[in-house]
Amino acid sequence: MLISLLPPSATVFTPHSNVNVVLASKAEQWLTQTLKRVNQPLDSVQNHTRCLKKILSGPNAIWSLCSIMVPKAPDSELRKDSNLLIEPLFNCQIIHIEAYVVHVDMVSQHEVVFKLTQKTIDALIAYRKDIYSVDVSASTWEWAEKELQDEFVQAVNCYVFRTDVKALEGLEEEGGGELLEGRGEDVKRAIINMLFSISNQASGLPWSEDSRMVDPGSYY
Repeated sequence: MLISLLPPSATVFTPHSNVNVVLASKAEQWLTQTLKRVNQPLDSVQNHTRCLKKILSGPNAIWSLCSIMVPKAPDSELRKDSNLLIEPLFNCQIIHIEAYVVHVDMVSQHEVVFKLTQKTIDALIAYRKDIYSVDVSASTWEWAEKELQDEFVQAVNCYVFRTDVKALEGLEEEGGGELLEGRGEDVKRAIINMLFSISNQASGLPWSEDSRMVDPGSYY
């Protein structure tokens, strides 16, 4: 069984840096077509590799993975309205889950690996601390909730999303993109599980959506 190794840029608390790209000796046709769409020269595998590294390492190479809707305040502060269609307009907020690519492997695992942006991580931590934790504090000990919050902070910082490399078909001109073919639903499910089920899943830290846990030995 092949062991998937991730670059140091995928480790916890590591800032956005150059993408690691591993291509086979012959470039896939879909990759060539995708890169041609963003106007890059492609006369060799080396140019494919150089192109991917350049475009995915740029400051605007941020991918939209999914969005989740959550309450914008603790339950006691939410607006109550007899019209159930009105309540969500005032009581809900949308957190956009964004990430950048840290690893592309088209040789052994045929996968692309995304890591959450710091902006997304901060938004999720703030929601769980300032809103969700307030709602559950009445039914849990203060020390227990603090411990769970600390576990969530660790989990969300460690989280990477690993999916089939053909997700790069969603690549756009400046290196960003969107997940296609329902892949965003996998991310949404993982984020919701982290937010609301961390107490049941804590033993699995750190997190990786495809259930292949990211442990210290998976980096090189």
